[in-house]
Order: sequence, then C-alpha cells, then structure tokens
Amino acid sequence: MRVTTLIFALGAVALPVLVTGGSTQQESTGMQVETHDALRQLPPTSWLPDDPADSLYRNARDVLRRGDFARAATLFRQVHEKYPRSGYAAQSYYWEAFSLYRAGSTGNLRQAREVLKAQRVRFPDAADETDPRTLATRICGELAKQGDEECARVISEETRTITGTDTNAGSNRTSTTVTTASCGDEDMKIAALNAVLQMDEERAVPLLRRVLARRDNCSVALRRKAIFLVSQKQTSETEDILLAAARNDPDEEVREQAVFWLSQVGTERAVTALDSILRTSTNVELQKKALFALSQVDNGRAAQALRTYAERTDASDEVREQAIFWLGQSNSPENAQYLQALYGKLNNEELKKKVIFSISQMSNAESSRWIMSVAMDDKEPIELRKQALFWAGQDGGSITDLVNLYGRMSNPDMKEQLIFVYSQRNEKAAIDKLVDIARNDANPEMKKKALFWLSQSNDPRVVDILQQIIDQ
Repeated sequence: MRVTTLIFALGAVALPVLVTGGSTQQESTGMQVETHDALRQLPPTSWLPDDPADSLYRNARDVLRRGDFARAATLFRQVHEKYPRSGYAAQSYYWEAFSLYRAGSTGNLRQAREVLKAQRVRFPDAADETDPRTLATRICGELAKQGDEECARVISEETRTITGTDTNAGSNRTSTTVTTASCGDEDMKIAALNAVLQMDEERAVPLLRRVLARRDNCSVALRRKAIFLVSQKQTSETEDILLAAARNDPDEEVREQAVFWLSQVGTERAVTALDSILRTSTNVELQKKALFALSQVDNGRAAQALRTYAERTDASDEVREQAIFWLGQSNSPENAQYLQALYGKLNNEELKKKVIFSISQMSNAESSRWIMSVAMDDKEPIELRKQALFWAGQDGGSITDLVNLYGRMSNPDMKEQLIFVYSQRNEKAAIDKLVDIARNDANPEMKKKALFWLSQSNDPRVVDILQQIIDQ
C-alpha cells in the first residue's frame, strides 16, 4: 500500500485524490472524498524525453494539476489515440479514467469504466504506480449507488475478495486465512457490518468497539472493515478507538488504516500518538504511514516531528526520504529554510537529491535561487549539481537565466545537462539557444547533443542546419 493512497473499506478501495487550495471538494455525484495536496496525486513526472507523446503527456499532467479534469481527460485520451506505441500510452488510460472520475456525473463515470476496460485489454500487465482495479471498483461503487446492477454485483464480489472471504484472491500482505466452515457465514457478517454505516453513532460505535476488541482469526476481515466505519463516525470516542487500534491491533492493515484516519482527526493528542508511533515502531511501512499522517496535520508540532525524523541518522534512508518529501509538500517558508539547512548537514547523496527535489516542488523565487546556487557550486558533486540544474528547469525558473548560464559553465557534463534542460522548455529562447549551440559551439559533442534535441522538436530551422552541415 502506498503512503499516498487512501483506504476505503466499503469495497476497500485505494483511491488517489486531489485538492484545490487545500479545501475539500464535493463532487456533483455526491461522492464523499477525502482530499489532499494535488502535488501528491499527480501522474509521474515525464520520463521519456525522446518519446513523441512526451510534450502532450506533460501538458495533460499540468492540466490535471490545475484541477481541470474534463480537459485533462481529453488530453490523456489523445496520448494513447495519437501515439498508441508511446511509452506513456499504458498510464494515459488510467489517468484519463481518473480525470473522468474526478469530473463526476454518471456519463463520465461510465466512460471512465470503459477506459479502464480498454486498458486491461491492451495493457494487461501495465505496471502503473496506481492501481487500475481499485479505481474501477471505486467508480463502480458510485455507479452502484445510482442503480447500476452490473456494478452492484462487482462491488459485492470485491468486498468478499478484499475482506478475506475470497481465499483465491492474491495479497501482498501476510494475513490470517480462515474458512467459512470455521468462521460461520462470513458473507452475512460482512453484510451486517456494512449496514452499520447507516446506523446512528449511539448504536454503531459500541458495536464497532466490540469488533475491534476481538483477536480471533475470524475477526481479521471484520476489523479491517470496522476501522474504516469508525473513521466515518465523528464522535468523542473516534480518536480513542483509532489510537488503540494504531497501537495495539495485531493486523498490519488495521494499524495502517488507523494511522491514516488519525491524520484526519488532527488533534494535539493524535499528533502525539503519531509521533510516538514514528519514534518507537520498527515497521517501515507503518513509519511511512505515520509520516504521511503527520504531513496532513496543519500543526507546528506535526511539522517538527517530520523535521526531527528527517535528521535521524539511526533511521532508514528510505523513510527519511519520505520525511523530506512530505516537508517539501507543505510549501511553507519554515520548511524551505529547514530543508536548505538540512542539505548542508547531510552526507548521503540520495538524501541530498531528495532535498533538492522537495525544495523544487515549492515553486517560488527563493527556492529557485537556492537550487541554482547548488547547480553553480563547484564544490558540490557533479551528480547533485546536475540534479539541481534539472529541477531548476522543471520548476519554471527563468529561461533567460538558464540560457545565460551556458557560457559560464566550463564542465562538459553540466553543459550537456543544460542542453537537455533547454530541450524540456517550450520557450523560443530555449530553442534559439539550442540552434546557437548546434551552429557555433566549439565542442563537436555539444553540437551533436543540441542537434539531437532539436531533431525532436518541430522547429523549421532544424532542416536548414542539417543541410548546412551536410553541405560543408
């Protein structure tokens, strides 16, 4: 389970979600969706600069980032329609469906479901970071509420699979497998537990407490369902129940879900509990969930807990990278200053790369200046300088500054990286600089690099340049 994934126990659906301006968006279809920072739920950054669909994919990603879901769906559809052999084609199906789902309306939901079916046919082994099956289930859940009989059957089957009653369903977790014979009628138990969501808190909460107190093998699936139901009942007992489950439940999935839902509570006590879990747990996945949960709380103590963990030399680098990542997502001046200071204290190059990336996500003038200072620092390792230069180009830094930088660079690796950065920008000044390098640079290798990237563009001057070289 990814740390940027929400768990919906009614169907146990993991759903990426978006936010605009930090506020909750209620869809016209009546969907109840917990929202988080858009930067955390975007498609992966473009990774195939030579791919013919690269610019279209990047445009679709930007539009999705702005929350224009209908337009994003159209652009992602164009990726796989115009460039069916593109390396982005498999993911474009998923993000088209995701955009349609976020756009809402029954028609969009039905279209999104068909898009995911098409992805399954064309790319059955697509290794997307997100999970097309869980998105399909969520879409079907909404359609089932609107009377779609086929989706109602699908949701029923998914519920049995994910809650553990379908012993043929694969799982990445270690869980307790039980049989119908030993546990009674599991379907009836799950159906009864699902009905709790419709009950008032006074009747529902005591029942859920009793379910979560069980420790027999037959209760694992029920407890996984119950922890979500508790999170939906906002009572004075909700926090206590979630805290107890996060600390004491023997099932990993129940603990992780409890940790996530604590982030929605956001009280000082919840922050204390999450910090305690972060400091005392040896479970890497649970630590990641605690970091994510703390990042969702608008609280000074929560931010400090993330900073403290980022500096822990006894913690795994993998989890420290997560702490650094989430600090960069808040876009606060305090976190920006902290990350810049942390960079100077770190000896691990991978952690330093994560700091550069996190600061680049803040997308402001001060962050851009700092990243450029790293790129220009001759004392820094070349790979870190190249990383800084790449993100300086990606975060919308001044193209004029980047163009002027070429003549000041003496290191061939950095010049080559600059040429690549220019190729990723759409401004005329970037293309002009590539043309200038291709025509006038004293280094033949740099000329070749510039020509290569120019050949990937539609600039009409490329043909003339090639003709001039051939005629020489």
